Amino acid sequence: MLEPAYQADVVIVGAGIAGLSAAHRLNSAGVTTAVLEAAPCAGGRMATEKVDGFRLDRVGQLLSTAYPELRLTPGLDALVLRPFAPGVLLHSDGRHHRAGAPVNAGGARGALHAVRALASAPRSAAGAKGRASRSAGGRLPRSAAVPGTVRSVPRGTAPLGGAVDQARLGTALTRIAATPVERLLARTELPAGQALAARGVPARTIDGFLRPLLAALLCDPELTTSSRCADLALHAFARGRLCVPEGGAEVLPELLARTLPPGTLHTGVRVTSVSTTSVTTAEHGEIRCRAVLLATDARTAAELLPGLRVPDFHPVTVVHHTADEVPGTGASLLLDADRGGPVAHTAVVSQVDPTRAPAGRTLVSSTVLGHPTADLDTAVRMHLSRLYGTSTRRWETLAVHHTPEAVPAMRPPHDLRRPVRLMAGLYVCGDHRDTSTVQGALHSAHRATAAILRDLGLSGSLHLADPPRSIPRAA
Repeated sequence: MLEPAYQADVVIVGAGIAGLSAAHRLNSAGVTTAVLEAAPCAGGRMATEKVDGFRLDRVGQLLSTAYPELRLTPGLDALVLRPFAPGVLLHSDGRHHRAGAPVNAGGARGALHAVRALASAPRSAAGAKGRASRSAGGRLPRSAAVPGTVRSVPRGTAPLGGAVDQARLGTALTRIAATPVERLLARTELPAGQALAARGVPARTIDGFLRPLLAALLCDPELTTSSRCADLALHAFARGRLCVPEGGAEVLPELLARTLPPGTLHTGVRVTSVSTTSVTTAEHGEIRCRAVLLATDARTAAELLPGLRVPDFHPVTVVHHTADEVPGTGASLLLDADRGGPVAHTAVVSQVDPTRAPAGRTLVSSTVLGHPTADLDTAVRMHLSRLYGTSTRRWETLAVHHTPEAVPAMRPPHDLRRPVRLMAGLYVCGDHRDTSTVQGALHSAHRATAAILRDLGLSGSLHLADPPRSIPRAA
């Protein structure tokens, strides 16, 4: 318990990953901290529920191996990332197509030659090519084949996952992966959907791949997110692998909390007001300090500091099932390009991270965007039956977690570097000050820590080079 006259150099309000990572950085610089959390436990939205041996994430944010802050944040050295199969698995027209997976140079060149040939050939020639392919058993020429694609060509048109689509995607992802982040951020900012269309991206590519992918990464199927944030998300996707933390989302805050000195973290403490030199709590009165860092969600921060902007939010519902048989999608992230039901993306998570289910059991986790309907479980089961191609009648629903303010919206104009220093002695961080991802939350804490140490005259105690620009997942 805190004593009423307890003092610390910095009081941090909120024990999510932003507040905990900031506390670790400050303690490493010799700055004493007190982390106050109103909830009974730390972690915020990165929470994992345990049910009969299953580990069920409440929000289910996706991470990327390309997030710099996962490598740079002290305390996360022991974090184990479990990657999905390369790329994503798209469900379209009743079939599955692998998309966005890295291809070898020869396969990429062959697919690119196929695109150029089809683009320059007369329409009749292209049709003849399709007929010749079908007469040969529905197989594309070897030079045009890309690993992971579906080779059959129904009704005279290449399927969404054929060589042409794969080459377009491969070329676009290779280009964005090689583009410096500074150049991406210098582009004209528009809603993501408008920006993609203005760049000449075919509607087939947008609706068939980019929309479901960005819905999974940014929880925005309508593509209203800032094009700069969408570009950063695609940059991370192209440069890394989508993944989940081994053991559940709660592992990140748990690892960060373990690094703090005993007596630093105090849960069940509700802060009612803040200033530059103290905070007032409902349980322990005033706690004096040299600086205050608000590391709460956006709405709580605005309640303590009227005038801070509260963004709109993307609601997220995560539905967890255990299946009687393992669906045959392996460790893939499955997206619905047809938007034929409430599920935006789903995965057999126990295939990706076996620690999330008891031995011999299967865990299927599915994400629904928007506000849930009264018949959500029935609608989700029907949709999953089509996506996985199997009956879901015998599947057991383990949990349904709805978070109405899960992900801050990033509609244009969106400032990727919202100020973290409000004035000397008062600071704020969180995913609402950066990008709405785990990367953004950690990076905003990095920026806030640097500002606090400068104001305290301690910036020389750490190597505080300019933090890397944030690259979203997530999540």
